[in-house]
Amino acid sequence: MNKAELVDEIAATTGQTKADAGRALDAAILAIQKTLEKGDEVTLVGFGTFKVSKRAARVGRNPQTGAKIQIKAAKAPVFRAGKALKDAVNRGK
Repeated sequence: MNKAELVDEIAATTGQTKADAGRALDAAILAIQKTLEKGDEVTLVGFGTFKVSKRAARVGRNPQTGAKIQIKAAKAPVFRAGKALKDAVNRGK
């Protein structure tokens, strides 16, 4: 499912127009992004948790030449599914 299909599904479920559903989805994504930028977590009970993971600086290798390269420390967004989401996915087996 891509974003347009998700907007269609939200519109059909809520009775909103596609434009309103698109704005609502964009607002939710932006709110999650701003919260993660501040270093905070977003927990949606039953769905999951978005948080920021810190990766330490490390030495890697260039796969073509084998030369060592320095990889900078970085932050990465992480999503951890909640129990209700895991259960829903596993019911479909």
